[in-house]
Amino acid sequence: MNNHTPLVALIGNPNAGKTALFNALTGLNHKVSNYPGVTVERRVGKAQIEGAMVNIMDLPGTYSLIPESQDEAIVADEVNKWSRMVEKPVCIISVVDSTNLNRNLYLTSQLLDLGIPVLVALNMTDLARKKSLNIDTAELQKKLGCSVVVPVAARLEEGIDDLKNAVKTILDKKPLNKYSKMVPLPEPIRKAIQPVSDWFRKQKHFHSRMAQAQALRVVSSNNNGQFEEDGLSTLIETARRTVDNLGFPHSTLEATIRYHWLDQVVPPTDINIKTKTRSERIDNILTHPVLGPVIFIGILAFIFQSVFTWATVPMDWINNGISMFGDSVSGLLPAGIVRDLTVEGIIGGAGAILVFLPQILILIFFLALLEDSGYMARLAVMMDKAMTMVGLHGRSVLPLMIGYACAIPGIMSTRTINSWRERLVTILVTPLMSCSARIPVYALMIGAFVPAKQVWGFFGLQGLTLVLMYFLGTATALVLSLLFSRWIKADHNKSFIMELPPYRVPMMKSILRQVYTRGKVFITDAGKIIMVISICLWFLASFPRNETDNRTNSDITYSYASKIGHMIEPVIQPLGFDWKIGIGLVTSFAAREVMVSTMATIYNVEGEGDKIISLTDALKNDVDPVSGKHVYTPLVALSLMVFYVYAAQCMATFAVVRRETNSWKWPLFMIVYMTGLAYFASLIVYQGGLWLGFA
Repeated sequence: MNNHTPLVALIGNPNAGKTALFNALTGLNHKVSNYPGVTVERRVGKAQIEGAMVNIMDLPGTYSLIPESQDEAIVADEVNKWSRMVEKPVCIISVVDSTNLNRNLYLTSQLLDLGIPVLVALNMTDLARKKSLNIDTAELQKKLGCSVVVPVAARLEEGIDDLKNAVKTILDKKPLNKYSKMVPLPEPIRKAIQPVSDWFRKQKHFHSRMAQAQALRVVSSNNNGQFEEDGLSTLIETARRTVDNLGFPHSTLEATIRYHWLDQVVPPTDINIKTKTRSERIDNILTHPVLGPVIFIGILAFIFQSVFTWATVPMDWINNGISMFGDSVSGLLPAGIVRDLTVEGIIGGAGAILVFLPQILILIFFLALLEDSGYMARLAVMMDKAMTMVGLHGRSVLPLMIGYACAIPGIMSTRTINSWRERLVTILVTPLMSCSARIPVYALMIGAFVPAKQVWGFFGLQGLTLVLMYFLGTATALVLSLLFSRWIKADHNKSFIMELPPYRVPMMKSILRQVYTRGKVFITDAGKIIMVISICLWFLASFPRNETDNRTNSDITYSYASKIGHMIEPVIQPLGFDWKIGIGLVTSFAAREVMVSTMATIYNVEGEGDKIISLTDALKNDVDPVSGKHVYTPLVALSLMVFYVYAAQCMATFAVVRRETNSWKWPLFMIVYMTGLAYFASLIVYQGGLWLGFA
C-alpha cells in the first residue's frame, strides 16, 4: 500500500452493507449477500474522490471491538494498529443499518472513542422508508458528536456522492467535528479503570482517549489469556473487583454504559407492524420444524434437476462449437506435432471442460438467489438443532452450504465460528460437500451411463442421481462431524445467536455479477491449470513416437502415460478403474475438474484422425482389447462418482486449510482420511455391485 495515499476504513456490523458500499465507492465487484459473515478478511481498493486517490479498506463485520471470533479479531487487531499510529486512517466510515439504529450504533460509539474522525453512513435507507422509519440525521449527528451522518442505500448506489463529499471534507483538513464526543463514564467507574488506562498509555503509547476506551473494553472482556504481560492482568483483576463492588457487574460494564448513553441519543422509533408481520409469516413456514426441512430438500431437488434440464441446450452448443473450432484449426494447420498438440491436447483437452460450464453457472445462480433473499440465514437457524446433535451449531451451516459452490470460501467463512473445535470440525468436513468442480465428473458419468428418463412421472433419473451424490457427501460430513467432535478436545461451548436479515427481492445485478465472477474464475484460474496439464499430458500420451510418425490406435499403449497408468492400475483395478482413469486420478489432484480434460486428451490422442471426439461417446465405446468387454459400465461410473464424492483432489483447498489452522497436521490428516474413505467406499460399491450381479 502506498503510504502517501489516504486510508479510509469501512467498519460496521455483519450484514450492514459494508461490502456493497465498498463496491459502490471503488467500482469493484466483491461478493455481497443477504446474510452475516460474507466478508472474513481485510480488503483494500482504490477510489477516486473528486480527483483525490483514496485507499478504501473493507473489514469483516463485527458487533464490538471485543472479538468473539477470528473475523472479529481481524477488526480488533487493525484498530489496535491505529492506536499506535500505524497506517492510521484519515477517517472511519461507520456503516450502520438504518432499520436497527440502537444495536448498530453500539459499535459506532466504540469507534467515536478512537480519536479518529467518524463518518456515519446510514445504510439501507430504502428499507427504512418502507418501514416508515424517519431519522433526523442532523439531530443524530449532533447527539453522536461525529463528523457527519450521511443517509445512503449502497445496493441502489443512493447517497454515494454525498458520502464522497464528506470524505473529501476530511481530506481537505476541514472536518465538521475533528474530535467526536466520548461516551461519558460515571466518575467512580473512570477512577476504577484509571490504572488500566494509564498502563495502555505508558506501555502501549495509546493516546488518552484510546487508552480509556481500551481499559473499559479489557475490564469488560472475559478473555484473560491475552492480558498476561507486564502486570496488566493484576491491574485488570483489581479494576474488576472495584467495579463489582460498585454494583456494576464487570462482564456487562461496557455494554451497560454504552447502551445507557445510546438510549439518550437514539429516540424510540415506531416500526411498521404490517411489514414485520409479513416477514414473520414467511418464517413460520420456511423455518417450521417439519415443513422447513421438507421445503429445503425440495429446493435442493429442484436445483439439481435444473442443473441437468436447463443446461442441456447450452452444453450441446458449446460441445458443437468446440468440435467445429477443432476441425477448423485442424484444416488450417499442416500435419505434424503442432497440429496434434493444438487439436488433441489444447482444444480437445482444455475445451472438454468448458462443456460443463452451464451446469456450474446454474448451480451458482441458485445458491446466489438463496443467499441474497435472506433464506440462507434462516437455514442456519432451522438446522441449528440438527447441527448440535453432530457436535456443531447453526453457524456451521453457512460454510457447508458455501462448500456446494467451492470449499475454499466455505473454509474461510468458518472464521465467524467462535469455538475452535466447532470451527476445526467444520473445516475438516467442508470438502466433503460436493463442490462445483465435481460437477464435470458427475455430469460426464451421469450423461453417459444414466438414461434420461422420468421417475414417478416427475423427477428425472439423471437429476436424482446427482441429488444422491450430493446427499452422500452431506450425510457423510454430518456423521464424521459427530466423530471428530468427540475426538477433538473442546475449548468451550458457546450458544448460537444469529441475526436474521430481512427478506428481500434478490437484485439480479448482484446475482449475475456473482455468476459472472464465478464463471470467470472457472475459466481463468482452473483453465490455466487445465491448459498446463493438458499440454503435459499430451506429450506423455504421444511419445515415444514411431519413426515413421504414422500413428495407430496402439501407439498410446507404448507411451509414457500408458506406462505410468499401468503402474497405478493394480491398485485401482479392484475399484473397476483402468489405467486411463488412474492417470486422471493423479492429474486431478491439482483440481478435480482436470479429470475430464485428462480423459479427453487421452481419448483424442488415441483416436484416429484429427477430429475432436465426443468424450461421452468415447467412454461408451471403449472396449478392453483383451477381454472384449466395455471398460465403462454403469457400475464403473457409479464407483467413480462415489470416489470423487470423497476424494481429496484439490491442492488449493489443503493450502487454505494449512493457512486457516496454522499447521500442516490438519491438511495432511484430511488428505489421508478423505483418500482412504474414497478408496474403500468405491471398493464397496464396485465389489458389492459385482456380488449382486451387476456388470
